Amino acid sequence: MRRADRLFRIVTLLGGARIMTARRLAELLEVSERTIYRDVADLISSGTPIDGEAGVGYRLRREYRLPPMQFSPDELTALATGLRMVGGWTDPVLGRAAELALARIEAVLPNGRISLRDAPVYAPGFHVPAAMVAPLQTLRTAIDGRHKIEVTYGRADGELSERLLWPLGLVFWGQSWTLAAWCEMRDAFRTFRLDRFQSLHMLETRYPNQRGRQLNDYIQAAESDPDRCSP
Repeated sequence: MRRADRLFRIVTLLGGARIMTARRLAELLEVSERTIYRDVADLISSGTPIDGEAGVGYRLRREYRLPPMQFSPDELTALATGLRMVGGWTDPVLGRAAELALARIEAVLPNGRISLRDAPVYAPGFHVPAAMVAPLQTLRTAIDGRHKIEVTYGRADGELSERLLWPLGLVFWGQSWTLAAWCEMRDAFRTFRLDRFQSLHMLETRYPNQRGRQLNDYIQAAESDPDRCSP
């Protein structure tokens, strides 16, 4: 992350007169506390009205506001709901990104507007097993870079199989995450529950962006014949 981006994020995280410790800021921005101390000192010296001190916490004075953004109450609730779903149902990296996004949006809302954090809609994540969430970050990286993956997959009947897959997309069904993929062994689209991966390894080998084997093609196949995409 560029330092300019990090300084902007610190300002947004401290918006709304919330006190945040250097430790929490460091966790969210994935830097050391020493870096946060230095960044906050530089912001203060440049005229940003931040109150607080090392070891106690920091907050941005209420009179300092970024340009306001206009949202309807329903839009704010929708944003809060979506970000809470991400925070509760995905991997830690996306959860941290959701919290940063929430803080950034809230920091530029006009004075007097309801806080996103006060929205009475929640998405607790305790019903999503850890095994369901654990592969998400690796799979997202593989999908973004079109990396093939090698997996050992346990079917519902307990049988194990080795697969070489082209990961195309991720789908959350309320109780389970699944991977949409092209399976080289079956030479067809297949759907895999993430909690049934016994092993997962992302390869350096990349798969082509091949017509007929893309995510939109998978969706069309699944809609026309759901059984056709089962493992």
